[in-house]
Amino acid sequence: MALTMNDVARFEASMPRLQAIAYRLLGSAGDAEDAVQDTFLRWQATDTGRIEVPEAWLTKVLTNLCLNQLASARARRETYVGQWLPEPLLDGDPMLGPAETAEQRESVSYAVLALMERLSPNERVVYVLREAFGYPHRRIAEILDITEAAGQQIFHRAKKHIADGRVRTEIDEAAARRIVDEFLAAATSGRTEPLVRLLTADAVAIGDGGGKVPARAKAFEGALAVATFMRGLFKPSQAKRALVGGSPEIYAASANNTPALVVVLDGRVIGVMCLEITADGISAFRSQVNPDKLERATRRWAAADHGEPLLTAF
Repeated sequence: MALTMNDVARFEASMPRLQAIAYRLLGSAGDAEDAVQDTFLRWQATDTGRIEVPEAWLTKVLTNLCLNQLASARARRETYVGQWLPEPLLDGDPMLGPAETAEQRESVSYAVLALMERLSPNERVVYVLREAFGYPHRRIAEILDITEAAGQQIFHRAKKHIADGRVRTEIDEAAARRIVDEFLAAATSGRTEPLVRLLTADAVAIGDGGGKVPARAKAFEGALAVATFMRGLFKPSQAKRALVGGSPEIYAASANNTPALVVVLDGRVIGVMCLEITADGISAFRSQVNPDKLERATRRWAAADHGEPLLTAF
């Protein structure tokens, strides 16, 4: 059916929210954009005059599309090469959505997006809609065609899974930058001991190369193992320069409301390392180096002022 200008305007007004929901559900900006586009096609094909609450209708359609994608994504990730990590979004990206509350910021943090892979599709939907967007349990139940009581049980189960996987910590921007600076100084010192002192005993380092960029298939675990890996990673060598095609610049930034290092070569983002920081030290490094998951970050980087690099690597 042909849409009126008012129909198009109503959909466009909902797009930022739909994109932010889809990204949290799918962990991929590209997949989120596809889901929102498919939602528009269904909006275009329906009799919009019979829809009493467009926001509710659009959210339900989008959620069902994302549920279908989540089911197929699980099968695809069984054959994914190495570790799978979400696509990082640099701060300021509108797809990150609302960030007024600690719950909203946490729901899109890189650590929580990674942890949400443990959730069932329904758990992920309920957690995102309730925690990040404040949807009432009644509305969530209507979207998923379940009872309100069942939705509440799913939410509490999802929150427990997320809480069991991390220690919730919020640090201010100045403190985060200081820790990033200390980490880089330790990583480039050529010594393991300064790095160990910055890490928690159970620290981990995970990388996603998607089979396109070398990344260890198994995570490094424990402060000593992570420190040894980081010392080697930041040690200059001709082999590393040849591998990446030059000497990349490293910037301090923020991705998914998380302190991050952004690695840039000739204007192209070739890596984003997100640091999970707790009161006891750095507990995790999650590095996205799969070029397919860095295209949006590269576009955002080119459009923003990012200051001077902290160092030139390799």
